[in-house]
Amino acid sequence: MTRPPANFDGYVVDAAQYAKWNRSVFEEMRDGGVTCVNATIVYWESARETLSEIGKWNRLFEQNSDLIFLARTADDIRHAKSVGKTAITFAFQHCSPIEEDIDLIEIMHTLGVRFMQLSYNNQSLCAAGCYEEEDPGITRFGRQVIKEMNRVGMVVDMSHSGERSTFHAIELSERPIT
Repeated sequence: MTRPPANFDGYVVDAAQYAKWNRSVFEEMRDGGVTCVNATIVYWESARETLSEIGKWNRLFEQNSDLIFLARTADDIRHAKSVGKTAITFAFQHCSPIEEDIDLIEIMHTLGVRFMQLSYNNQSLCAAGCYEEEDPGITRFGRQVIKEMNRVGMVVDMSHSGERSTFHAIELSERPIT
């Protein structure tokens, strides 16, 4: 990894990363001047499996506190730059971790999740994925999910969703989406 020039005053953000996370990876990120990594912590896992993954990350934060920490706000990312660490944000590549329970959105947000895709390539309970031939747009449940994500401050991610679902999400969301 190549470090940015010494006169670079910006932020280096890896907007989507999935890796076999370990100290060596965290050292490479620091050596490369990475300010923030949006870590995919789960794809199609259940709520229970997701909680287990968050527990693993909590141990990584504890064992590597000199290199990384969980970012919950933009100020946390600015702080990471000022102290030479990498801020980690949590992302879901699919809505499966919330199962069919709107209340899990706030719980996951409290645990540090800041981004969630409403579908990952295929149809989900919320939206059509980009692989689907038919795209009916955001589902009734998906509308509730977007509203709750907006309320708690979780970013709606439509990067693997169908075109109609994506434009529908843009119309429905009161906050910017990715």
